[in-house]
Parts: sequence; C-alpha cells; structure tokens
Amino acid sequence: MTLSVTNTLTGEREEFEPQDDDDVLLYVCGLTVSDDAHLGHARLWMHADVMHRWLEHEGYTVHHVENFTDVNEKIAARIGDDELGQSEPDVARHFTDHVIRDMRGLNLKRAEVYPRVSEHVPQIIDLIETLTENGYAYESNGSVYFDVTAFEDYGKLSNQKIEEMEAQGEADERAEKRHPADFALWKAGAVSPDAVAEHRPEELDPIEDACGETWESPWGEGRPGWHIECSAMSMTHLGDTIDIHVGGRDLVFPHHENEVAQSEAATGQTFARYWLHVGLLQMEDDKMSSSLGNFFTVSDALDEFGVDVIRTFYLSTGYGAEQTFSDSAMAEAEERWDRLERAYETAIEACDSPDAYASVEDADLREAIETTQTDFQKAMNDDFNVREAMAALIELARAVNTHVNDADEYDYRGLREAIETFEDLGGDVFGLSFGDAADGGDVEIAEDLVSLLLNVREAEREAGNYERADELRDELDALGVEVHDSEDGPSFRFE
Repeated sequence: MTLSVTNTLTGEREEFEPQDDDDVLLYVCGLTVSDDAHLGHARLWMHADVMHRWLEHEGYTVHHVENFTDVNEKIAARIGDDELGQSEPDVARHFTDHVIRDMRGLNLKRAEVYPRVSEHVPQIIDLIETLTENGYAYESNGSVYFDVTAFEDYGKLSNQKIEEMEAQGEADERAEKRHPADFALWKAGAVSPDAVAEHRPEELDPIEDACGETWESPWGEGRPGWHIECSAMSMTHLGDTIDIHVGGRDLVFPHHENEVAQSEAATGQTFARYWLHVGLLQMEDDKMSSSLGNFFTVSDALDEFGVDVIRTFYLSTGYGAEQTFSDSAMAEAEERWDRLERAYETAIEACDSPDAYASVEDADLREAIETTQTDFQKAMNDDFNVREAMAALIELARAVNTHVNDADEYDYRGLREAIETFEDLGGDVFGLSFGDAADGGDVEIAEDLVSLLLNVREAEREAGNYERADELRDELDALGVEVHDSEDGPSFRFE
C-alpha cells in the first residue's frame, strides 16, 4: 500500500509522491525559544519524528530540517532575568539548550540541521530584496511589507479571501501598510517597550527603552519579520521546493499562509507540495499554551512519566486530530506501554529458555506476527495512522502471551520474529525503548547490582534475619524493582 496523506493545501487525501524517488525533503516549523518546551510542543515533535522514522523505514533518505526561532519579541521580553541573561542572544541560548535536552530526552531522531534565525539574517535580507525587486514588497518608514494584493493566490492554504481577512501585525504597523492584511518582512529598529510589555513576566521590572538585536539592511537598522524567517531557512537548506512541511494547526494562518506567498512570489515555484498540520494538545477546555500558563513542561513530564509512556500517549491519537492531556489518558498510556514491554520481555525470556525448540511451530503465533506487520504497514501508510498501528502491536503482545502461557515447548523461530517485530516497528518506527536491556551499558550494570542485593538478601534469610531481608525487598520495590520469590530462588524485573 502506498503512503497517502491529508494535504491541507488541497483539503484532500493524496498519494504521497516526493520529487525524488529516493529522497524526502521535510521541514518542521520549530519552536520560538522564549520559554521551556511543553507537551503541546512535544506532540508536534513526536509526530514529525514518527513521520521521519516511517519514511526511512519505507526506504527513503529523509532530509529533515527544523528551525529554532531565536529572534522574537517574546525572547526580548525575558531580558534582564538573572537566570536567563542580559541580552536576547543570552535568553535564546538558555532556552535552546533546554529544548535540545528535551528533544534528546524524548528519543527524537536528530534533524539534519537545526537552523536559527540569527545565523540566517543575510539570507533573509536577500529574500526580501528579491521580493521588493519583483514587485511583491514595499518599504515604509524603514520597514518592509509584503503586498498581499500582488500575489494572486494569497489565501489558498487557509482557504480565505483577502477582503475577509483581519488586519495583520501590531497597531503601530497598520498606518504604514497599504492593505490591512499586508505583513512585515522587515521591522525598523529594535523591539518597542509596548511590544515587550505584552510578554514581560510580572516579576521583572518593565523595560522602558527599545531592546533586542538589530542588523543593518538596505532599509536601515532593524529585525526580520516572523514569517520570512522560515522561508529563508527552508530555502537555504532544502531548496525552493520541499516535499513535506509539518507544523501546528494553529499556524495555518497567518504564518504558513504567509510562508507560501513570500516563497512562491520570490521563486515562482511551489514552496511545499504537502502540508501536514498537527492538531493541538488540549488541557481541560483550552489548548496547552505557554501564554495561557496551563502547560506541563517536557522535562517535568519526563521525570514523572518517562519517555516511553509519553510517546505511547501521543501514539493513541493520529497527528491531525486534537488530543486531551489528563490523568486518565496518561494512566491508560502507562498500562499500554507496560503491556507491550512485558510481552517483549516474555518473548525474550521464552526464546532464550531451554524450552524453545527449532522444530516447534505455532501457526497462530506466526500468523499473528504476519498480521501485525501487514496491519502496521497499512495503518502507517494511511496518513500515518499511529492509533491503528499501535493496535496492531497490542495484538502481537496478546499473541506472544497466549503462546507462552499455553505452550509447554516454545516456537523459537516465531518468538525470534516477534522480538524483531517489536524492535523494528515499536522501536525503530515508534521510538519506544524495546531492546535496551540487550544493548548493555547502564541496564546491565543495574541488573548486576540488583542481583548482588538479592544475594545479600538470601544470605540474610539463611541467617534467620527475616526482618532485614524484608527491608531489602521493600527498598528494591521503592526503587522500581519487582522481586518474585519461588522454589528456584528469587527473580526480578524493572517496573
């Protein structure tokens, strides 16, 4: 089955056909580094990551570019915080560091490059010059605006008409523009105190003077507008036309609409062939948002739930739908991940036991493996339907447990293929932590330490020190180590 995707540009489900048979150019609209990343941001990252992983699984080389917006009035509004720094670059660097750590903590595949606005100002200026020379932009009081009436297809992504659009930009910009919907490509001067005040934390003193970084340009000293930045960074690293542009649904207008207009006006080429928009993460009745203050940071969530539970939570809902964060949803994700992990470990233990035979064949297990692989591929090629793909893995877990619980002799080949399916589809595609124990390192060290403590516990029991032995078991339990006593001696598993 060929991959099909829902393209926001056409509103239709379309067969995915990249420009090159072997390569996919993927741009992900990244984060403005003005605060710590929250689970709403992570939802976009995770779905883009799974798209990347699935495309690679299907044989493509993926050229994945994801930007950091490190020039913005929200960043300038944090200047002067003792922890963050005394300049816009200081604040941006602080939060960029946190974002990178969060990305690694979520087990995201690395992008090919993470461009930053501050390092692409020359390319931004060149792009604006091209637009002015082509008659799509004009200078006004040291700022430069895109003329939406000059671009015939303006509104095609968001399906809006110019005459029905609300004015774009801050109030002081509107008097400079020819049309209310025109948007800034270059802003004269630094960030005004009024623009900073809107985003300034209450605990910080007000900023009375213009602030933030500025650069020299043909129109005078100033700063790039928000929308032009993504076009310049995408075109610099991926060329005039990309295959897939991924971003949050709340960015369709005006951000992505403006990207289309300025990019295609400059090059005369299609900017992005497929637009895939990720639905918002809800908390109660509102989207999770830094500005609303109702967010759960990625770092806090990783500490509380762990990466596998978080990824399993996201994998319960397709990228295009909205999702609600709640205690019950996270408990369900934890139960689902535990079911998968237990089945994988069960398969490992059975496959490596003396009761696994080359001559034993369980037709039901082997059929379940084949069905899982087929259903998983069908689901992922159906607009990256992770919910149905996850259901296929759950069915594999059921089949493994049934085989091991019902059989006296195990199907070695079937179990080995089940293990590889968990690792291939659940690990390589979904980014879950199957197979970590086999990789050695810290996990093996932890297992050795637990075994040593269990030996100490057994010695205490043999010496009649049952109270101390029980204390050791309780201490292991508190550390997430589940101990099972049997006639053959104790065994354990990490919870």
